[in-house]
Amino acid sequence: MLFIKNAKIFTMTDDVIQNGCILIEDGKIKEVGTDLVAPLDADVIDAMGKNVFPGFIDAHCHIGMWEEGIGFEGADGNEMTDPITPNLRAIDAINPRDEACANALKGGVTTAATGPGSANVIGGVFSVIKLHGDRIDDMVVVENLAMKCAFGENPKRVYNDKKMMPSTRMGTAAKLRETLMKTIDYRDRKLAAAGEAGKMPLFDMKLEAMLPVINKEMPLKAHAHRADDIFTSIRIAKEFDVLLTLEHCTEGHLIADQLAKEGYPAIIGPSFGNKSKFELNQKTFDTPGIMVKAGVKIAIMTDSPVIPLEYLPMAAALAHKAGLDEMEALKCITINPAEILGISHRLGSIEAGKDADIVIWDGHPFDLQARVAYTLVNGQVVYKG
Repeated sequence: MLFIKNAKIFTMTDDVIQNGCILIEDGKIKEVGTDLVAPLDADVIDAMGKNVFPGFIDAHCHIGMWEEGIGFEGADGNEMTDPITPNLRAIDAINPRDEACANALKGGVTTAATGPGSANVIGGVFSVIKLHGDRIDDMVVVENLAMKCAFGENPKRVYNDKKMMPSTRMGTAAKLRETLMKTIDYRDRKLAAAGEAGKMPLFDMKLEAMLPVINKEMPLKAHAHRADDIFTSIRIAKEFDVLLTLEHCTEGHLIADQLAKEGYPAIIGPSFGNKSKFELNQKTFDTPGIMVKAGVKIAIMTDSPVIPLEYLPMAAALAHKAGLDEMEALKCITINPAEILGISHRLGSIEAGKDADIVIWDGHPFDLQARVAYTLVNGQVVYKG
């Protein structure tokens, strides 16, 4: 049992609580309030003068898949041998002992959606994990979160070099449509067979992996920077009636009103760093504020290792500096990603019944001089500054 007292608590779903307390038991938040009394057997953290937040959440990164300080030996995020690889799963590549995980905890980030890169038209399945642990199986929050797909320059570049399809945006869209069509046919033939072995289609691991997409049990997680690529992802999602989240959305500020009407959530970034390719030429930290004002539900990402995961609050701070409301910026790394990822029943806010993933800061996380004093995962102190 753990008791945090004298804290300024940013619940992220209700008002900020001044001089508040949090009681934690069995890895869960049991009570939150101002007049709580610490049980006699509880360990106590005095958070006088400190700010308390739910653990920060990165809704799109590749942590544990491109390991720190390692080249090819630690690069496991892109299987660049086939443009259609939905049968790949992030959990088979994530190394929880990658030092990036420990660094993230030092920066107040406790949960991440991590998965394959954008080399392939369909890259495989993302997972949501907590960033503390030795065995990935014990860290998983959602094993099969979303199916990564990619539009724009990356799959074109990879497969043009191999002299194979896709080498154009038309080719990328065609490969995705072909796979979705094959999956529908595969599903329908399985249903028509009604379990009779002689009538069942031949087992296809790729199409099996795509069934949850067609059945609207998991979304496409669509890498798209340019406005035209964003609209292509939406066009295909509507054509096949599948779920969709917009990833990167670098030119989202140019089409914000239209995206608000479409209603798909956007996970924006990485907005820090140089414009390393043509489709990033409109990159700006103005994007989050413009999209929120238009009415789009957004989260902010690091795309780690592009931005190290511990700098997620810095990315949110720079969006705030560029015009995004302070509380909205905080929501973009707490409750908003939790809602977009479908984990808000457990994470993203400080409320009774939720996982006790909590970060205590000695200042405001948007102040680059502020430091994390404590990081808790499942009610356990996993970092102490």
